[in-house]
Amino acid sequence: MPIVAVVWIAFNPTDNIWPHLISTTLPRYMRTTLLLMVCVGTLAGVMGTVTAWLVSRYRFPLSGWLEWLLLLPLAIPAYVGAYALVDLLEYAGPVQTWLRGVMGWKTSRDYWFPEIRSFGAAVIVLGAALYPYVYLLARQAFREQSAATEEVARSLGSNAWGRFFRVGLPLARPAIAAGMAIAMMETVNDFGTVDYFAVQTLTTGIFTVWLESNNAGGAAQLASVVLVLVIFLVTMEKVSRRKTRFFAMSGRHRAVTRVPLNGAGAWGAMVICALPFLIGFVMPAGVILHHALRNAEVWQDPALYTALWNTLYVGGIAAVLTVLAAVFMVYGVRLSGRSLPRLLLPITTIGYAAPGAVLGVGILIPLATFDNWMADMIEAATGVDIGLVLTGSAVALIFAYGVRFFAIAQGAADAAMGRVSPSLPMAARSLGRTKGQVLRQIYAPLIRGSVGSALLLVFVDAVKELPATLLLRPFNFDTLATRVHEQASLENLGDASPAAILVVLVGLAAVAMLARANR
Repeated sequence: MPIVAVVWIAFNPTDNIWPHLISTTLPRYMRTTLLLMVCVGTLAGVMGTVTAWLVSRYRFPLSGWLEWLLLLPLAIPAYVGAYALVDLLEYAGPVQTWLRGVMGWKTSRDYWFPEIRSFGAAVIVLGAALYPYVYLLARQAFREQSAATEEVARSLGSNAWGRFFRVGLPLARPAIAAGMAIAMMETVNDFGTVDYFAVQTLTTGIFTVWLESNNAGGAAQLASVVLVLVIFLVTMEKVSRRKTRFFAMSGRHRAVTRVPLNGAGAWGAMVICALPFLIGFVMPAGVILHHALRNAEVWQDPALYTALWNTLYVGGIAAVLTVLAAVFMVYGVRLSGRSLPRLLLPITTIGYAAPGAVLGVGILIPLATFDNWMADMIEAATGVDIGLVLTGSAVALIFAYGVRFFAIAQGAADAAMGRVSPSLPMAARSLGRTKGQVLRQIYAPLIRGSVGSALLLVFVDAVKELPATLLLRPFNFDTLATRVHEQASLENLGDASPAAILVVLVGLAAVAMLARANR
């Protein structure tokens, strides 16, 4: 419904500003978005691939710790990293203040310092926040490669660089491409970072055209461009490897033994792996924690705990409903035995590829139309004005979270049920159990861990989601993400820091669960 609504509104706008967009802002939005996607995807790909190769192939100081610490930037929303970077490096920040004190400089005219609120800074922040997607998939791909390939390459005279570029990298290319595609899709979805750095992308254009120009049709037209861009990205990723096949040719799979490094090589590998962790987690977490400790009175603000309750409320309901729906649908498809449900199930995951701003446009307009129609009908029949039930409450927001993150729940449920031997439910059915009893008594205990992980991941992503929340939240309804964004946009990082700390703590819980699952 959201996708169809976006396309319909784009082709049938109340006020068609498409010619104006094409002649003015659309080329700039498009050019900036494409360049940002390419730069962030490349940076995340390089950082994730190199660090994954080093921790999976070599032993060096702190390599065991860094293997898991490199996942921690997943707990930091990119917009929090942006606020922290600006606070640390701006003119009044501690770095430039220290430089002026040490060097005796008086004003900014006395020295050169790179512009912080810039396109380059946005690339660094987004790359440092999103590289774990590539790292996680690439590390798993490198681990699954057989030691036999390494030994053959070494026997043929290939050095370490040769084995990386000619053996390891080509075999891991599907995983790396998938991770880079996720990073680029998250780049398109981002609003907080690019808005704070004044980088004009298609997502910021949607907010500008809709909220500032009050033109829903123009916002839908920009949203449709984003949809086309995301579909093109996913299609190109699949087409690029459609003729490639990857098989384990050896009957005996032996894991690659990690080679110990010594001297400069060992310390160099440690520095290379530590830098993404320091930039992506230590720097933003340290800055936010510093402000949170300096402004202890902000923790007593009732608005903070109202935002916390709102976040737990909508995120928790969305996670439970999304996972229950995913389990119900996956189980139903398995029971049906028909091809049509199996073909339709993947379509339910398309929301994960759609940015939050696009879903906001596609959900709010049709739901608001239905809401007003329903309220008018009830008032005409009973004389009671019930108001806006769906868009005037958190229902639209919960629905958006379910659409956006259904792919996570569906993937976890499908993978978990796929690991259950078919003989178990068959035996239960032969003993007189109904289909519902089989789900409750056989599947539920066996998939409990995966369902719990899916609940946590959906909840964490809902907590961090900013664009859809900004568009769909009711009036005077703040979540932790919107509170962080609003306070930081007012250059009030002290008031934003407690909410940011709470968001990071929730993210850390998910990362810990993810690390445990990948041990």
